[in-house]
Amino acid sequence: MTDNSSDNLAVIILAAGQGKRMLDPSKAKVMYPLAGKPLIQHVLETAEQLSKNIYIIVGYQKESVIDFVNSFGKDFNIVEQKEQLGTGHAVAQTESLLRNFTGDILILCGDVPNLSYKTLLQFIENHQTESADISVLSTIADNPYGYGRIIRNEKLEFLKITEEKDASPEEKDVSEINSGVYLVKSNLLFPALHKVSNRNAQGEYYLTDIIEILRNENAKVYAFPDADFGETSGVNSPDDLKNAESYFFKNHE
Repeated sequence: MTDNSSDNLAVIILAAGQGKRMLDPSKAKVMYPLAGKPLIQHVLETAEQLSKNIYIIVGYQKESVIDFVNSFGKDFNIVEQKEQLGTGHAVAQTESLLRNFTGDILILCGDVPNLSYKTLLQFIENHQTESADISVLSTIADNPYGYGRIIRNEKLEFLKITEEKDASPEEKDVSEINSGVYLVKSNLLFPALHKVSNRNAQGEYYLTDIIEILRNENAKVYAFPDADFGETSGVNSPDDLKNAESYFFKNHE
């Protein structure tokens, strides 16, 4: 990474989700424990190794998340997403705080606890080496069902991300999937978000749509399959949590 990386990098952590399949409506999804720590703590500890400019987007059961984050006694920026209108809408809530920031913005998910500093560092270095405008961290899944697919053309150039519910039969056969981790130039992120539509099967503003928007504006877009599938797996159900914890202990022996 370049020198003074903390000054040139801001990190947004998406932590507003309910986690309907987690079965406990009193708990924010990112507050479920893994190896004795809430999911979001794992993500925060990794993010802190990369930048001091951290923005945490809260929503569902926000008080518990805010209280926990404040218990660190550090200068994290907390932003509320008052309506759950999708990941693109969530990131857009930081615009007023990041409007004058110049650098790259790394977007992480608060329910992906196993993503390592090493993997993110490699991802950032690839982004810089390619002088990319926006990069996506991808991985290969044996069973890609449920994940956004990385769609490439015959030259293997990255075109877009298609969500499961919007994918054609051919797109559903693609095994390269979106990890939900993005790195994008700050001056491009928010103008692109303003162009995102909710005309899709979920009726949400997908963050994924900024790839196609920026590519159509001749931005340099890349997907880097640098991550192990277990590292990028999110926690959306009790079974996911068990699997994530097993992966954690396997890699922290």
